[in-house]
Amino acid sequence: MRFYKFALVAVLLLCARAAFPQTPARDRMVVLISLDGFPAYALEDPALPVPTLRKLMEEGATARRMTTVNPTVTWPNHTAMVTGVNAAKHGVLANGTITREGSVERRKVEPWIDKDKMVRAATVYDLAHRAGLTTAQVDWVAIHKAPGITFAFPEVPSADGLIEREMLERGMVSKADIDQFGRKIIVRRDEVWTNAAAHIIRAHKPNLLLFHLLTLDSTHHTYGPRTLAGTVAMAFLDSQVKRILEAIREAGMAEKSTVVVVSDHGFKAYTKQIQAAAMLDAAGLGAKAFALPEGGSALVYCERGDAAAVGKVFENAEGVDRVAGPQDYAALGLPDPDKDPQSPRVLLFAKSGYAFGGGRTGGSVVTRTSQGGGHGYASSDPEMDAIFIASGYGIRKGAVLDRIRNVDVAPTLAALLGVEMGKVDGRILREILTR
Repeated sequence: MRFYKFALVAVLLLCARAAFPQTPARDRMVVLISLDGFPAYALEDPALPVPTLRKLMEEGATARRMTTVNPTVTWPNHTAMVTGVNAAKHGVLANGTITREGSVERRKVEPWIDKDKMVRAATVYDLAHRAGLTTAQVDWVAIHKAPGITFAFPEVPSADGLIEREMLERGMVSKADIDQFGRKIIVRRDEVWTNAAAHIIRAHKPNLLLFHLLTLDSTHHTYGPRTLAGTVAMAFLDSQVKRILEAIREAGMAEKSTVVVVSDHGFKAYTKQIQAAAMLDAAGLGAKAFALPEGGSALVYCERGDAAAVGKVFENAEGVDRVAGPQDYAALGLPDPDKDPQSPRVLLFAKSGYAFGGGRTGGSVVTRTSQGGGHGYASSDPEMDAIFIASGYGIRKGAVLDRIRNVDVAPTLAALLGVEMGKVDGRILREILTR
C-alpha cells in the first residue's frame, strides 16, 4: 500500500511540473501594472467607471481581495510582489532604506540606494534575466541600478537614459518633460510613464515589464478615499491601462501576452493626526526616541533599555490602536530589531479616523479641517486590501478567487514566464492558470 502512495505522489509531482514547465518563455510577454493606492473595496462598486479593468476581469481572472504585507506602504508591498516574501525577508520597511542620521536615534529614509543593497531576496525579474529573458521597468520601486533590468524608464528619468533617448528621438517626450520631470503634476508624470511603457512594449517586446502609476495614491492622500476626486483618478488610470493594452496589440503580442493589474495597498480616511514626536517631547523622551510616521503606523526608534518607557507613552493615548514590540514582529512579518537596525523597537498602529503625523507642536492630536487619506495601517485591516486582476495568455477565463496574498504574485509571474522561484512565502495561483 505504501508503494502505491509513493507512486501516486510521484505522478502528481510529474504532472505539476508538466503543467508548469520550467522553460523560459522567450516568445511571450508578461506585464505587471501597479495602480498605487487602489483599494479592493473601490472595485466592488459596480458604478465605478473603469471599463478597461472590468473587461480584463470578465475575460480573465480576479481575486476579490488581496492581502498586503506590513508595513502597508508602497515600497515594501511592491517588493513583496516581485520577491514573494514579506518585509522580514526582503528587507524593505519604508519607501527606501531606513538609516541612522547622526549619532542620535534620528532616522531618515534613503530611496536612492542600489537595489542589490536594498532588496535582500531574489526577485522575479532577476530570475527572468538570468534565464535569458528581457526585462523592463517603468517607475517601479526599490529597483535603482538593478542589474536584472534590461530596459528602464525610472521614477526620475534622465536625458542620458536609453529609453529616454529613444523617446526624445521619436518626439514622444520633450527635453523639458525630462529635465523638469519632478516639477510636473502627477497626472502628467503618469502620462509620460505610460508613454514610456507603451514605447518599450512596441519597440522592445520585453518578456517581463513592471509598470507603476501614482496618480490615485496622490489623490487619495490629498482628498481622501471614497471621494469624487478619487473616482476621477481611477477613471484616468483605467484609460492608461487601455493604452498599454493598445500598445500590446500594436506590437503584435496580443495572443502571447499576460496582463496582471494589482495595487500595493488600500486607503483609509482620517480627520485627526497623532503627533508622536510631540508626545515623546512631552514625556521627556524626545532626545532618546525618534518616531518615523507612516500614516496609519509609526516606527519608533530607541535603545532597547528605553523601549518600555517609550511604549508606555502611547498606551491608552487618543487615536492609538496598538503598541507592538519585537515579540509581535514575527506574526506581523517584520524583522527583529536586534538583527536588522531598520526595524523599530516600538511599532504604533492608529485607530480608524486617525493617522500619525510628523509635527512636534500643537499637542498630541491635531484635528484637521478637511479629510485626508492614509495607509500604513495593519495589513489585517480590510481597508488595506489591494486589487488583483489577470488576463490574457495562460489565464483561465472566469476564475474568481476569494482572497490571495500579494506574496503570491511573484511565483505566479514566474510560472507564466517559465522560470522557477526558490523558497517563498507565497504560492503559484494554479487556479487561475490554464495549464
